[in-house]
Amino acid sequence: MRLLVVIVSYRVAHLTIDCLRSLAEEIGTMPGVHVAVCENGSGDDSAQRIQHAIDENSWNGWCTLTAVYPNLGFTGGNNIILRAALQSHDKPQYVLLLNADTIVHKNAVRVLLHFMDDHPHVGIAGSRLEFPDGTPQRSAFRFHSAWSEFESSIRLGLVSRVLSRWKVALPVPHQSCEVDAVAGACMIIRPEVFQDIGILDEGYYTHYEDVDFCYNARKAGWPTWYVPESRITHLVGQSTGLTVKNPKRFPPYFFGARRRYFLKNYGSVCAALADASLISGLTIWRLRVLLGKTDPDPPYYLYDSLRHSVFATGFRLKNVENPALVKDRPTREAC
Repeated sequence: MRLLVVIVSYRVAHLTIDCLRSLAEEIGTMPGVHVAVCENGSGDDSAQRIQHAIDENSWNGWCTLTAVYPNLGFTGGNNIILRAALQSHDKPQYVLLLNADTIVHKNAVRVLLHFMDDHPHVGIAGSRLEFPDGTPQRSAFRFHSAWSEFESSIRLGLVSRVLSRWKVALPVPHQSCEVDAVAGACMIIRPEVFQDIGILDEGYYTHYEDVDFCYNARKAGWPTWYVPESRITHLVGQSTGLTVKNPKRFPPYFFGARRRYFLKNYGSVCAALADASLISGLTIWRLRVLLGKTDPDPPYYLYDSLRHSVFATGFRLKNVENPALVKDRPTREAC
């Protein structure tokens, strides 16, 4: 198999179908490409709707659907497909993780494949992500640090200029370049990377798993590149509901994933410094809001950052709890 495209769909069946439609023309001209969709426990008729679209449009030759329940998160949903593919006799030459809430532009997949063919030392590459109007999204990143947590939370021009080299989101590159991490919304991976570091860490559930994967690939000697010639429209946060225009309260699994990232990759001291930096920056920011600054933060962001910090939860590395399993867990009274 030349390429395996993995799409995880959760409560976005209509967007998944649109994504498949955007892939159809290009896939039809590229032999050896297979698309595997994981319907990730939406709990409605999503699987039937996606399968109907596959059948109705005659996509069966290059697309298959796997339905699971309950929702396994971004990591678990991808890993269901990855485990089977990497253990099969027809192992893919490359794997492309693609969000369901994306529209693939013409030649976007072909560009990534050619880039990986031409750069055998590169382990991961990501596309330029765009809003529907063509405006580029920040999708090339530096790794998180205590400095980046303070810079992003205090939002003060002077501090941002002094700490510019630690900003997580890079200015949008116009040419292919090496970066620390790319967004998991569109990420092509050489299978040797999986051999060296394993598949996605299901301890994250959702959020931070992409930067964690890039971080551990870098440690294993596999750099990550950003390839802006490959363009993808990304509708951002359609499964989770966490969007810029909808700053609702962040769920516990977001903070749990952040906590896991720092403890797993940097240790207790750095995790404590990162939490202290975030909390101090947010505290100063709240004071500025009281003085009239417009507040874009989700509700209770400072409180939740404190509540989920290592100072409140301890320093033991633990998995992020799957909210679908918590919801389905029987209560003491029901036992």
